[in-house]
Amino acid sequence: MKNRNSILFSGLSLLLLAVFVLNISFGQVAIPMKEVFRSLLGGESSKETWEYIIINFRLPKAITAVLVGVGLSISGLLMQTLFRNPLAGPYVLGLSSGSSLGVAFVILGAGLLPAVFSQFLLSSYGIILASCIGSSLVLLMILVVSQRLRDTMSILIVGLMFSSFTSAIVSVFSYFSTAEQLQKYTFWSMGSIGNISWTNIAILAICVFIGLLLSLLSLKSLDALLLGENYAKSMGLNISKARYIIIFATSILAGSITAFAGPIAFIGLAVPHLGKLLFKTSNHKILFAGTFFIGSIIMLLCDTVSQMPGFDFTLPINAITSIIGAPMVIWLIVSRKNKNSVI
Repeated sequence: MKNRNSILFSGLSLLLLAVFVLNISFGQVAIPMKEVFRSLLGGESSKETWEYIIINFRLPKAITAVLVGVGLSISGLLMQTLFRNPLAGPYVLGLSSGSSLGVAFVILGAGLLPAVFSQFLLSSYGIILASCIGSSLVLLMILVVSQRLRDTMSILIVGLMFSSFTSAIVSVFSYFSTAEQLQKYTFWSMGSIGNISWTNIAILAICVFIGLLLSLLSLKSLDALLLGENYAKSMGLNISKARYIIIFATSILAGSITAFAGPIAFIGLAVPHLGKLLFKTSNHKILFAGTFFIGSIIMLLCDTVSQMPGFDFTLPINAITSIIGAPMVIWLIVSRKNKNSVI
């Protein structure tokens, strides 16, 4: 079994490297892979324009794709184990809806504010700030409510109710908005991992690193929770503490990614199932590493497809992840041999 896992991880590592280079090479301007390797290794490219495109546009986008794929995949794994629900994802607690509410308030309701404030809020930093505040408020409410609830499934229901509530408010904002405002909000909701500065990538990387660190500290708790909360308690696990850490880790990962890249669908839902199917284990140490690689690879592939090599346009990344992710989840459900194979 160890040999099999070693082979799988070696293969995934090589595949990740290949897809990473492929992602940088493909696009509206095709760049030979040898030129990509040369630029990444610090050498000078044959054309200055190629080097400029690689360093300033495609490399930041590829790194962002890796961070987004890793963060959403790991947070999806945490939620599916915590709630013991194969359909749980990183946004099940309503964090995405909270971010959407914050962004909707800025984009659709900025006209109600003085011009000085609206000008800042409508900038990229203003939208990121609004998204962070929205997801943070939902997280705060979830944590407050979870103190009074001992049942994990009740927290899931509360999260879904928060999601419905915030979505309703966004609908009200949309009803009173202009076509231009609705178009801008729609573009944000489609998700984008391009046009992110190196400074923003650094901030996102720090957030993802903190979330991954908290996730690593939760691996033993996740293994225990697979057997049920009562069994986990009998093993000496502090359920409330473990729950807080898992929820907080998911919030940091999903909240920061939504703030910088918008709501990206299906990655957090589908990738954990792929990891379980590929490695055939419920050990979260192995699943964590496997999900790490698979999430990065799939997100890079989705971004490569969205660039539409040879065409002058780019498709929304959220549409591509949904087109690829939805059939993937359906195939997993239909092809599983028994009911516990994807849980």
